[in-house]
Amino acid sequence: MTPEEQKEFIRRRKARNKVIGLVLLGFVILFYAITIVRMGD
Repeated sequence: MTPEEQKEFIRRRKARNKVIGLVLLGFVILFYAITIVRMGD
């Protein structure tokens, strides 16, 4: 693997990790909101 390919691979992995992190954060917020709503009942 050339240095250019390695840089591209690392860049793609970082971008994918950001997307996964945002999805996880979205689930956490969703569960938090559902919990607050249920406690309000």
